[in-house]
Amino acid sequence: MDEKPDVNETGRPRRRRRSRQETEADLLDAARRLLQRDGVLAGVNLREIATEAGVNHGQIYQYFGSRQALLRASVADLVDRQAAEQEPRFWELPFAERRAAMFRHRLAEPEVVRLEALLALDGDEGVAALPRFAQTRRSLERDQREGALPPDADAVAAHVMAASALVGYVIFRESYARDTGIPVEELDARAEDAYARMIAGLTGTAPADTRDQGEAAAGG
Repeated sequence: MDEKPDVNETGRPRRRRRSRQETEADLLDAARRLLQRDGVLAGVNLREIATEAGVNHGQIYQYFGSRQALLRASVADLVDRQAAEQEPRFWELPFAERRAAMFRHRLAEPEVVRLEALLALDGDEGVAALPRFAQTRRSLERDQREGALPPDADAVAAHVMAASALVGYVIFRESYARDTGIPVEELDARAEDAYARMIAGLTGTAPADTRDQGEAAAGG
């Protein structure tokens, strides 16, 4: 008689002798899957995450220390994966094109934006709104050297305000669509154009057609 495979409550095979690195990766993947399924505002049940990952509930606290730390690590891991694939091209773009790329990137990952905002509102001092600011600063300095930003511009403030406007739009876009009566897809297109014009005001240039830059965003 064949021996039945050892599975967890979700029916997934339960792996044995996982390393800490493997267990942490499984927990991060499980957290992301449940966030994508239920949305960040539905709350996150740590026991369900543990079951989804096929690990003991106590290992979440053993490896991450808190619910906040697990969610923060899950977001950071997702951003790192995206950055590993897209980062070189993104950082080479001038300021206006980087912001256009980030606009589309953020719209494609609204749950990540909402989770980052919730962690910040929850008082999580470990959440990083600008996770790659060292690289960002180098790009801003290059922007000013090469004329993509005016030499007398406050480049850091320009970056922060551009990022803030984008995050606010992503969080409230569905509410904005309801309040204005504009379908969300149409509003996204109009908002992207308005955002490009705002960025053009910061750079002192005419808004460029950056439709082909949307795949390059990496974060920061």
